[in-house]
Amino acid sequence: MPGLLYGLEACPLRKSDICSLDFVVNRFFMKFFQTDNYDIVNYCRAQFEFDVPSTVVEKRSKKFVAKYRSCEK
Repeated sequence: MPGLLYGLEACPLRKSDICSLDFVVNRFFMKFFQTDNYDIVNYCRAQFEFDVPSTVVEKRSKKFVAKYRSCEK
């Protein structure tokens, strides 16, 4: 997934952009495990410690902003 999210922490993303990224990951898990149940998908993602892109981008964005602010001084 690193290639899918490369550099997104520096871009302003709308809620719909982030939801689209989450959709891709959720659909992958649905097809991989042949299920339409989101509870199963969430359980499988948790077992594989696979965060949805919205969580990953949020963490990376906070880290990016902190580094950027420290460089301004």
